[in-house]
Amino acid sequence: MSRFSNLGHRLYQGEVSFDFVGRRKLWYSISAAIAGAAIIGLTVIGLHLGIEFKGGSVYTVQKPGLSVSQAQSEINKITGDSTSQVQSTGDGKIRIQVSAGEKVASDQVVKQLSDDLKVPSSDINAQVVGPSWGHQISQKALLGLVIFMVLVTAYLAIAFEWRMAVAALVALVHDLVITIGVYALVGFEVTPGTVIGFLTILGYSLYDTVVVFDTVKENTKNIEKQNKLTYSEAANAGLNQTLVRSLNTTVVALLPVAGLLFVGGGLLGAGTLNDISLALFIGLSAGAYSSICVATPLLAQLKEQTPEMKALAKRVAQRRAADAKAAAAAEAEGTVTDSAEETVADSVAAGMVGQRNQPTSRARGKGRPSGKR
Repeated sequence: MSRFSNLGHRLYQGEVSFDFVGRRKLWYSISAAIAGAAIIGLTVIGLHLGIEFKGGSVYTVQKPGLSVSQAQSEINKITGDSTSQVQSTGDGKIRIQVSAGEKVASDQVVKQLSDDLKVPSSDINAQVVGPSWGHQISQKALLGLVIFMVLVTAYLAIAFEWRMAVAALVALVHDLVITIGVYALVGFEVTPGTVIGFLTILGYSLYDTVVVFDTVKENTKNIEKQNKLTYSEAANAGLNQTLVRSLNTTVVALLPVAGLLFVGGGLLGAGTLNDISLALFIGLSAGAYSSICVATPLLAQLKEQTPEMKALAKRVAQRRAADAKAAAAAEAEGTVTDSAEETVADSVAAGMVGQRNQPTSRARGKGRPSGKR
């Protein structure tokens, strides 16, 4: 743990740096491959909607020792179909879902279950859900998503700038597509809890992105007034400075969610936990990835297209060429000039633009002039 903490300190100081922004084509390719698989899953397999969305009946049976397989076998004989879903609720009860397409009446199903399972009818709770209720829930969820996107765009455009808003929205859509696609691929049932999970992950993803963008904004303040770093380099430094924080936040959030998914839903058989826990687990993981490998590289790419940043990149290239020429001449003479030291120092401390009271470099010896102009 101390090594990890030390790594975070070195990343913040600029002593260690991972070039996330410079490798954006790699991250884009990975995201495109994952999103492509998710879209194929959605179009070919489709989502497995719960009865809350497509309508049907739910029967909750309370009988000690009743297994999921026994209940599944009995409901298949009653309905004559194997599409009914049977789950354990974790409190000794069995939950049976029958789609609205089944022709068997609810009262008849209750009576048949009572006779076959040797359980009183009073211990079988029957609920009938109409498809109109699910339609209303879907509309409200979509409306909530649209309102959320509009408010996020407005906030980021005002607090930061429109390019950051665009990058953040692309990252959010990236997370949603991947999460929904995974649901289609694994065949998990989509319930109202799943919708809640989808909306929750948007907040987590946006939080990580805003934290990174705030540091990027600090690092790139008045960046056009210097000629040491390009916008992409300063943005990458800000990303590195918040890297450990983002990873720590994601891991802490994933631990309880993983407990719900793998222990509660997997080992203990509480299938009702799977709907929201899978959405949170995939969404949190995708959100951490997108804030690091999608949002910031895309922001840097958009900013580098502006005339100001193009001119800055040209000045930086000219200065580095001049410094390299001076360093080569100094090496030929057997001496090291301050300008050559600055070149090395700038490479080590890349990204410290805008950081107040931070040393520009640790490579410069004591007593030497800073070389600032």
